[in-house]
Amino acid sequence: MLIVLAEKGDFLRMRIRNGIYSFFTNILCLAMLVGNIVYLVVIWGNLPDKIPGHYDFSGNVTRYDGKGTMLVVPILNLVFFLGLSLLELFPKAWNTGVKVTAENKERVYRIIRNMLVTCKFAFVFTFALLSVIQTLDGSMPGWYLPVSLSLVFVPMIFFIIKLVRAR
Repeated sequence: MLIVLAEKGDFLRMRIRNGIYSFFTNILCLAMLVGNIVYLVVIWGNLPDKIPGHYDFSGNVTRYDGKGTMLVVPILNLVFFLGLSLLELFPKAWNTGVKVTAENKERVYRIIRNMLVTCKFAFVFTFALLSVIQTLDGSMPGWYLPVSLSLVFVPMIFFIIKLVRAR
């Protein structure tokens, strides 16, 4: 059985066993988080005192900040990762958009969980890539924003369509 109810008194908590997709996506996210931190540690001494801190829509640097601000992106990345990982533990709190019944519960919760781990991957990848781009001290590539937005919204649309069909 995919879903196991938690002990009594455990507010909204349900345990859903990891599928292969969510397991490997979470492993990939962890690898990117660790890799991003290792990358920053390795190049920290070679970073200039000022790094790009903000870009305009054309990808040009509009502000430079101290290299200490490089820590903000990995910290935010970790916060997003942990927040979405925590949210995965409480399927009853998810807004599924469809009525959850005994017959469709497993399908609906599996689809939502896969959407969450896919969004988690998109956020981790996007922020890790941003962190690397900042260290290159150049302009933001023109493909970064459309690719980043596509990584988030295309899977969401895919999973929402899949969810509506699964109801």
